[in-house]
Amino acid sequence: MIFDLSHYRKNYKKNSLMESDVPLDPLILFHSWFQEEKNIHPINEEPNAMSISTIGEDGVPETRIVLLKMYSEEGFIFYTNYLSFKGIAIKKNPKICLSFYWPNTERQVIIKGNVIKLSINKSDEYFYKRPKENQIGCWASKQSTIIPSKEHLLNQYKKWSNFFQKNRIKRPFYWGGYLVKPYKMEFWKGQPNRLHDRLVYNLYNKEEKKWKLYRLSP
Repeated sequence: MIFDLSHYRKNYKKNSLMESDVPLDPLILFHSWFQEEKNIHPINEEPNAMSISTIGEDGVPETRIVLLKMYSEEGFIFYTNYLSFKGIAIKKNPKICLSFYWPNTERQVIIKGNVIKLSINKSDEYFYKRPKENQIGCWASKQSTIIPSKEHLLNQYKKWSNFFQKNRIKRPFYWGGYLVKPYKMEFWKGQPNRLHDRLVYNLYNKEEKKWKLYRLSP
């Protein structure tokens, strides 16, 4: 079975990305791009969706989509099950690659960084902001483990729902947040004739948070 996709083609025609127009701090540029994207899309279209890539136990990269929940000068925060495939991979190799793709503005952002766990207090703070149903879901799903059926998962959810009718919901010890501290950020902007703009920031002074900017050939 063969599906030829060679005719799928888009010619990028929107604004270019020039060194003279970008700030010294990549987070400022990220914030500007994200705010534009957020204003274009409603929240339910999840402009904060990002792919995260880790190295699995078999030495092969694994990529999946998660939601960015906060960003600041410290880095980028997401939440997950620490015992999931991604959690195990991060524990063994605490480096990660994040990627955002925003087709309407013809932009990508690729972020490489070191990962650290958030404090218990910060993970608690976010967990208790989540809807009760989502909190229960953290207990019902042992993420990345093999289960016999969908019915099994639903039964687990029902069991924990009944339990938490009489008991206070607590954050599971195996669920919480990660902070990705970037050391490299690439900003990609689609351009005509596949001559895309690629500007890269490399962190060369952690203490003073100084970045070196350079351009890559597309």
